[in-house]
Amino acid sequence: MESADGQRGRDGGAPRRSPLDLIMNQIRRKRTASDRKPLGRFLSRDRMGIPEDGEAEGREERGPGSGVVEAAAESECDAGWGRVCVFLQRLGKKADSRSLGLAHCDLTATDLLETATLLQFLPQLEELDVSWNDLIGGSLSALTCYLQHVGGVRALRLCSCRLNADDVTTLGEALGCLPLLEVLDLSWNGGVGGGALQGLLGKLPPPLRELHLVACQLTAADASVLGGMLCDLSRLCVLDVSCNPRLSQEVDAGGFVSLASSLSHAASLTTLRLQACGLQPDSLEALGGSLRCLPSLRELDLSSNKSLSGGLSRLTLHLAHLTHLQSLDLHLCCLTHTDLQALIQVLPSLTALTDLDVSSNKEVGGVACPLVSALPLTQMRRLPLNSCSLNQESFTSLALALPYLCSVDVSWCKVVGGHLVLLLDALQPSVILELRLSSCDLTTDDLRHLAAVCRRGSLSSLRLLDLSYNGSVGADGWSALLAAGGLGSLQELDLSLRPSTSAPCSAWLPALLGALPRLPALTRLALRRWTLGSRDRKQLNHSLRKRSVLLEWDAPKKDAASSLKATNQESPEE
Repeated sequence: MESADGQRGRDGGAPRRSPLDLIMNQIRRKRTASDRKPLGRFLSRDRMGIPEDGEAEGREERGPGSGVVEAAAESECDAGWGRVCVFLQRLGKKADSRSLGLAHCDLTATDLLETATLLQFLPQLEELDVSWNDLIGGSLSALTCYLQHVGGVRALRLCSCRLNADDVTTLGEALGCLPLLEVLDLSWNGGVGGGALQGLLGKLPPPLRELHLVACQLTAADASVLGGMLCDLSRLCVLDVSCNPRLSQEVDAGGFVSLASSLSHAASLTTLRLQACGLQPDSLEALGGSLRCLPSLRELDLSSNKSLSGGLSRLTLHLAHLTHLQSLDLHLCCLTHTDLQALIQVLPSLTALTDLDVSSNKEVGGVACPLVSALPLTQMRRLPLNSCSLNQESFTSLALALPYLCSVDVSWCKVVGGHLVLLLDALQPSVILELRLSSCDLTTDDLRHLAAVCRRGSLSSLRLLDLSYNGSVGADGWSALLAAGGLGSLQELDLSLRPSTSAPCSAWLPALLGALPRLPALTRLALRRWTLGSRDRKQLNHSLRKRSVLLEWDAPKKDAASSLKATNQESPEE
């Protein structure tokens, strides 16, 4: 016999509702049509949603099929985002709708194509980075064909991808799809130089603010092309063409001269980096003429240009116009005494200077005293003088600037050994962040003085301490320093010995083990060339087993192929 409910159903009566339907209806009656949301998407795996009264009325007005289309589109979007998440998870990356970072992922051409097909599901993407994937060179078109889906991208980074001339041309043709692009980085792609840069001429979007072409094997002809680009980039703030030694060749032919003169069109430029570009005195003269047109320049890097030795005066005549210059880098330029005198003459005009790097210039040791006196000391933050052949007088004059410096580097200056107390007494607590004393012939007494300063709390803000290559320090010195405390902010500590030496550290290892709990911020500990027994290694490993500390030491020969597990890592010997 059939039930009454079943009979009513066949006769046209209302069918029996499930308990879930009754609950849903009670909830709906308590909510207004304006604030309803499809509760079904919390209950359904496919997130299709359960239609409600207010939604149904709207769908009737739009047509019977519109609701199905919207639901299908939403489902497709969710499925696409799921594909993005799965792809990134496979590469060990986290999904972010605004940033797609795939650097150092060993991507292949196939992976690049898959990445490109996922761009349609990232309409809010602002940063795209596929750097350091050298297997995608020659196949960049697989990516550029899909860039129209991410027109809001503001930063595109393609460093070290082995791009060739065809890739650069393809990229130039696709840049029109990125009208908001502000950062373009093609560094470490040798194929960009030698004429391929022509493919970007006239293609760079006007809003571009940063252009990085480091180590691209740019030639003098490329310098002319780059000069042509600058004429259309009035908003450019950062130009980095470092490590292109052929860039300034054939100055008389107009290559670098064209680039230097075109800088006058980039009046917004704040950072200009020409490190290791083979600059010569004639190059400096061409560059100097444009400096007066760069009133906003704050960073100028001319380091590692040894050929400009003897010609710095051609540039210093124009430096006085850079009233906002904050950083000037001239390290490793083989500066002569005449060069340094010309620099000293202009330093009083650089009233905004906070960072001057003349390190690795041996002649600096003879003029350090007038150099320091010419600086705006109260605002100086960095004045590295490593490898400057400092003498006793110049080392003493450095003490005038130390109270204001957040970074002190006198590495490879042997005069420091036995006189470290002069430097330490001038340091100011809460100001000094980095102290580099590598290969300074430090003594045990020097380390005892350093320990006393630590106990007083004068190095409580220190983040980096480099005491490497000071093998003359005895075990008592290392123990005194490590037992002193007062280094709670220290992040990096380097106690390594020279590559050609070795010594046991068992005498001061207990002091190190006792110090580790008082170094909560430590992320890197270098102990290269110190020999440890198996028991000592186990103790050190045990002390760091729950710490994210990069431990750099030399593994025994029998364990050279193995590495520490968890957070500790062994780095190969230098």
